[in-house]
Amino acid sequence: MDITIDLESPDPLYAQLIAQLKSVIERGHKKPGDPLPSIRQLANDLDLNSKTVAKAYRLLERDRLIQARGVRGTFVHPQASVENSVDIGTRVLEELTQTVDRLREIGATESEIRIGFSQVMKQTR
Repeated sequence: MDITIDLESPDPLYAQLIAQLKSVIERGHKKPGDPLPSIRQLANDLDLNSKTVAKAYRLLERDRLIQARGVRGTFVHPQASVENSVDIGTRVLEELTQTVDRLREIGATESEIRIGFSQVMKQTR
């Protein structure tokens, strides 16, 4: 598995790792059921903090691209080829853009929107 992290890139390291792992799966270099390196092993191989790799793995698992099987390891999810097209980050931006547009239509200021967003995020933890 050929993954390269660009330390000079403005993109966060975990985001680069996610994009590269998605690409590996998309290109068929890793197929559903194939094992992935452990968090510790991949962190060592890429000279990254294990928390960075753990965050990438957590988000990929949330998106159903990989599957943790406890002590047996982490594997490409059986539905990875179907789920690889799902991008929750893009969906969040689309939803928030629509919401902000509706709030602006009713006359809400940017400050009111920010304050409201902050309050909602505190309430939903």
